[in-house]
Amino acid sequence: MAHQIDVFSEIKSRVGESPVWDAERGSLIWVDIPAGRIYSASLDGQEKDTWTLPEPVGSLGLADDGRLVVALASGVALFDRDSGRLDRLVEIEPEQAGERPHRRLNDGKVGPDGAFWVASMHKDAPGGAGLWRVTGDGRAEQKVSGLHISNGIAFTGDGRSLYLADTGPGWIDRWHLDPATGAISGRRRFADQSVAVGHPDGGATDINGHYWSADAAGARLIRYDHEGNRVEVVDVPPLHPTMPCFGGEDMRMIFVTSLRRPGDCNDDCGKVFCFRVDVPGVSVNKFATTAP
Repeated sequence: MAHQIDVFSEIKSRVGESPVWDAERGSLIWVDIPAGRIYSASLDGQEKDTWTLPEPVGSLGLADDGRLVVALASGVALFDRDSGRLDRLVEIEPEQAGERPHRRLNDGKVGPDGAFWVASMHKDAPGGAGLWRVTGDGRAEQKVSGLHISNGIAFTGDGRSLYLADTGPGWIDRWHLDPATGAISGRRRFADQSVAVGHPDGGATDINGHYWSADAAGARLIRYDHEGNRVEVVDVPPLHPTMPCFGGEDMRMIFVTSLRRPGDCNDDCGKVFCFRVDVPGVSVNKFATTAP
């Protein structure tokens, strides 16, 4: 299937990541991780707001009170876009901050259980990273350990499956999820993107249960069906796409962030791109600021 791929934002992020569609404000928000910067743009791609936080921002999500839940280098916080107030919620692996720049929180997404699922990355200690579930009362529970560069967090539309990728070894796994309790079980290998196939970065799901994975080394998105079969490859302009997300008024627009790698980039690297698809994405979950 041919797609018309357009530039959504000309802003060139060093590491553009974590796009999230905010339907209430009619805007896309995304981050530039090392700059600690959050961007917001309307559907026509016009920049609306920029905020700079005091630490790198790995990922973010929408909260039920209008704030953002954000993954800082060593912990999760709530950020008020209107006042600029940042409230720390919980520290996660605090020893990784500051002096160890290759160890920080990375990909994150709000789940159907109202919790923020956030993963860490340990480039200098493969196997030292993990996946955490953070609730509105400030509790952080480690759900998966032994990871390297955690990415690809996504949930199916029925709220009963969790996806997680590890960019280092190149796999994508799937778990059964209980949306009432946040319990996960039944881990299985969903897809194995060896070096020859690509490096899985961020991911997103549509309402048909298909999983879209950004190949950070292959200038493309790979769409898998619910069994893990590769059913479509969409070539994108930047060399290093980082994460897709669904948005727009009908949730049939895919936005794609990207990064600029020194010595290995083209003029499109770091920009945000968009294209239309036939099948809408799953609804955007919101972080429950008051845990049950």
